[in-house]
Amino acid sequence: MSSVANLQLIPVVDLMGGMVVHAREGRRAEYRPVQSRLCKGADAETVVDALLRLHPFRSLYIADLDAIQRLGSNLDTLRKIRRRFPNLDLWVDSGIADEPGLDAWLRENIGRPVIGSETLLDAEFMSFARNHCADLSPVLSLDFFGDEFKGPQALLAEPERYWPERVLAMNLRRVGSDAGPDIALIESLAAKAPDCAVYAAGGIRSIEDLERVAAGCAAGALIATALHDGRLGSPELSQFMNPAQER
Repeated sequence: MSSVANLQLIPVVDLMGGMVVHAREGRRAEYRPVQSRLCKGADAETVVDALLRLHPFRSLYIADLDAIQRLGSNLDTLRKIRRRFPNLDLWVDSGIADEPGLDAWLRENIGRPVIGSETLLDAEFMSFARNHCADLSPVLSLDFFGDEFKGPQALLAEPERYWPERVLAMNLRRVGSDAGPDIALIESLAAKAPDCAVYAAGGIRSIEDLERVAAGCAAGALIATALHDGRLGSPELSQFMNPAQER
């Protein structure tokens, strides 16, 4: 069981058309620019700056939704974030699904690649990625929509073969919702690979939810909506891991 104080909290930025959008339950066609109590507007650099003023996060998860959907990319925005915040450990899902895509991403030197199962056609690519990114271990996002897994089934069947050090328990139906985190999913993935760090992704609303994911053996949690609407503010966040100790 993880200690709630030791959870690594990672804010989330979802990019679409160069702006930060509010992700809701995986219905990407309905995403609109974020409206945050932390700042005015949805400019990516402004939002990231506001998140870091809220709490000294050491890592940031970014989903390039245009790249994931093969509708373009937000590469210029990602480069600006990298230059503006050079000390952040950026975890970026940019729809990488093959060796040329991974090589191109690594040449950009922007951040840690997140590989989403929903974009993969072949689980064997994860074996390549684990070996190819030795100095910058990739993150595997195991993507679910409710109970339905989005990706090659071999990823779930052979964690020892395919999973890197960090894995996201991503339930897209919980993202931006008031349904809470998917504790059963977190627990099942953590049980499959006890040596992997499993991160809760989707549905975090409160300190109580963070306590629940810690009890479910999560190493950390991705958070978005609860930061922007004020449910998790500085007083609540200050209870968690000293940023100098984060992974």
